[in-house]
Amino acid sequence: MINENKRAMAREIAKRHLAQGDASGWFEELYALAKGDASVIPWADLTPNPQLVHWLNENDIKSAEKIVLKVGCGLGDDAEELASRGFNTTAFDISPTAIAWCRNRFPGTSVHYFIADLFTAPGNWHGAFDLVIESYTLQVLPQEIRKAAIAEIARFVKPGGILLVIARGRENTDHEGKMPWPLTREDLAGFISCGLKELSFSDYMDNEDPPVRRFRSVYIKDV
Repeated sequence: MINENKRAMAREIAKRHLAQGDASGWFEELYALAKGDASVIPWADLTPNPQLVHWLNENDIKSAEKIVLKVGCGLGDDAEELASRGFNTTAFDISPTAIAWCRNRFPGTSVHYFIADLFTAPGNWHGAFDLVIESYTLQVLPQEIRKAAIAEIARFVKPGGILLVIARGRENTDHEGKMPWPLTREDLAGFISCGLKELSFSDYMDNEDPPVRRFRSVYIKDV
């Protein structure tokens, strides 16, 4: 199944849920529909996100005693990459099927996998993580809840902690297009409004065929 067919199916499922005022229930339906076939999931490459791997390789982040959170972990490849580098890794997804899939794929994993909703995540996660990774979750959330989602993600970062955000990117003047909806610099500025400071911002074309414009932003929460 080619990528565009996979995306079309995901969009149709999401459209039905969004029409009923449910912005996140479609994730579980899609994972359950896949019945263990990762080729059905548009974002499931069964390998760590190359944008994340590149950033980790570029930055000498000491993993010892660092507690990391992966937002929207999907099938777990990014979480496992972080754990393989020595990070104490927690990962969550709203889909019970996705989390069961992760545990089946990686028996004996050191990653702490949780079923959780971004908007009702455990209170003890707030301000608890040295490093928070958000890649490709915000771009599949509708504009109406994106600002609230940004605020929730920012709350996970501990004082002195780092947040890495990777997403499709576009100009404010560009049409939003179909899901996944590229973010704008204005969208990302929401993290600054939540008290984080931008350390770096990259705007680049990736190596997909055809290339996709990406934004990579790094933030820190002041002590």
